[in-house]
Amino acid sequence: MKLLDEDVWSLFKRHWQQTLTYWSVFFSFGLCIAFLGPTILDLRCQTQSSLSQITWVFFSQQLFLLLGSAVGGRFKKTLLSSLVALLSCTLIISVVFAIIPLCHHFILLSLAMAVAGKAMGVIDTIANLQLVKLYQKDSAIFLQALHFFIGLGALVSPLVADPFLADDNCVLGVNWTANSSSSSDLEHLRSSLAGHGVTPNNISQYPLHTEGIVVTRVSYAFWIMAVINLPVPAAVLALMYHERLLPCSSKSPKLLGSNHQSGPGSGGDDDQGHGSVFGCCDLVKLRDRPATFFILHALGGAILFITDGIIGSYAGFVYTYAVSPPLLMGHKTAGCLDSVFWAAITAGRLAFIYLSYRYAAPRLLTFCLAGVIVVQCLLLIFYTSCVFLFIGTCVLGLCISSVFPLMLAFTEDVLDYKGCATTVLVTSASTGEMLLQLLVGSVIHSHGSYSFLLCCTIASFIGFCLFLLLLYVKSIHRNEQPDSSKSMDLKEKPEMGDS
Repeated sequence: MKLLDEDVWSLFKRHWQQTLTYWSVFFSFGLCIAFLGPTILDLRCQTQSSLSQITWVFFSQQLFLLLGSAVGGRFKKTLLSSLVALLSCTLIISVVFAIIPLCHHFILLSLAMAVAGKAMGVIDTIANLQLVKLYQKDSAIFLQALHFFIGLGALVSPLVADPFLADDNCVLGVNWTANSSSSSDLEHLRSSLAGHGVTPNNISQYPLHTEGIVVTRVSYAFWIMAVINLPVPAAVLALMYHERLLPCSSKSPKLLGSNHQSGPGSGGDDDQGHGSVFGCCDLVKLRDRPATFFILHALGGAILFITDGIIGSYAGFVYTYAVSPPLLMGHKTAGCLDSVFWAAITAGRLAFIYLSYRYAAPRLLTFCLAGVIVVQCLLLIFYTSCVFLFIGTCVLGLCISSVFPLMLAFTEDVLDYKGCATTVLVTSASTGEMLLQLLVGSVIHSHGSYSFLLCCTIASFIGFCLFLLLLYVKSIHRNEQPDSSKSMDLKEKPEMGDS
């Protein structure tokens, strides 16, 4: 049995260089998004900041990632502008990796992470947009592969950083031998921070030195990651040369002003709709759209707001839940949960590359969202079982891993690839990942760790109900389409008669 039929394979062969380039920039995205958690204690030492101060670096990265996602669509009016933006952003990520060791104040570090976050957001939007435009109805399988590379980058980044992390307190104060935290306390704190689900309130119990001699080798990790990332902008540059978008590639006419997208069914009108979130609000372009057009955007965005929020919240707080009563799991064992979760997400995206080809997106989405609910309910029932927490974490990662690429491909297909769905969905997902973590974190702080599972379960039920509503609105929207096409024909017939 062939993995791909001849039509899909021929499409890939036609666009292989663009496809591999977009996959590689998502590796860069994953590399950048995963390094902050494991290295944050060493960065605290480097900047000689308190933990309350250094956690603002997380917020800075997430906020500007959201802003980058919102404005990323503005760079895709032409293939040239898209590739220039990707080249700039991937270079920025390498530069940020290189200059992080030079940031000796947490404000400078926050600014560097804001720049990196903005670049990551632009990458997120453009790569998704371009793949959807290239493959359209066949985009689901290639979007699955695209998001697999995020997981791959997120796995590589901590592996690079780990040999250079400090085992003990990396700021040696005057009385450090008596007052410094033990190695097990630092390991516990590092695992808490690695999930991104931290606030100044729940880490203030860990007093660490801010004055003294800094002893950390984490700079080498960032310089290595800067070098690892350099082939990515080189791949974008090679694609620009291949597409004759560079001054030096003048063997044949350049296509600077055209869209130069050879995807099936791509046209000039598509680019007009795929702008930034703010460009999507052009009333002149959207006044003739049916109400279902806007409702589909809103529902798709709301579903991804919830599912990406669940991913961020679970990754952020599963460690805190595991080490709290009634589980009271050991720090080292609990620290593996986050790695198991992200490994399951990566494996799930790899498996769904094939499943997306074999089965329709609505069926897979139904299976995934229903699976998330079942797993969350079982975690609530067996909340005292450490073994089931590991099993549930793995299954949850597999189920929720591919909701984003499936929802993106499905929504764009329903809207006939003429709206700004990709930008809206990417921005909604980024917003959910940031805001739902803050909400769950505040609930945990006030009501205890068990409320973490309850919040995720309620959110998964809401997400599934919204998906059922999306299917209903989709059927209404499809029924309205023939009427609109007939009205267009009636408008054209008198003009043809007049001529």
